[in-house]
Amino acid sequence: GHEQLLKMMEERMMDVEQKLRLVKRLLQDKVNQLKEQLSKNTKADAMVKDLYVENAQLLKALEMTEQRQKTAERKNYLLEEKIANLNRIVKNLASPSFNA
Repeated sequence: GHEQLLKMMEERMMDVEQKLRLVKRLLQDKVNQLKEQLSKNTKADAMVKDLYVENAQLLKALEMTEQRQKTAERKNYLLEEKIANLNRIVKNLASPSFNA
């Protein structure tokens, strides 16, 4: 009975060792998976920061472009006013000469 008990204990120990190796392998797989995910997250974080900076630069460029457009529109309006005034002057100058 003593040898039988010893044999059962050995079998149980071997079973426990096998289960421990399996758990260790599963844990190592999970660790590798988490390391890979961390690497991906780090890269994604860097990309988000780069995009944030690029977005800020684009917004500044857009702001400057809009400002230039407003300035150009103002200058265009003033030029149109001057053209209209010049046309009036030319019309006024031309009118008496046709009458004469």
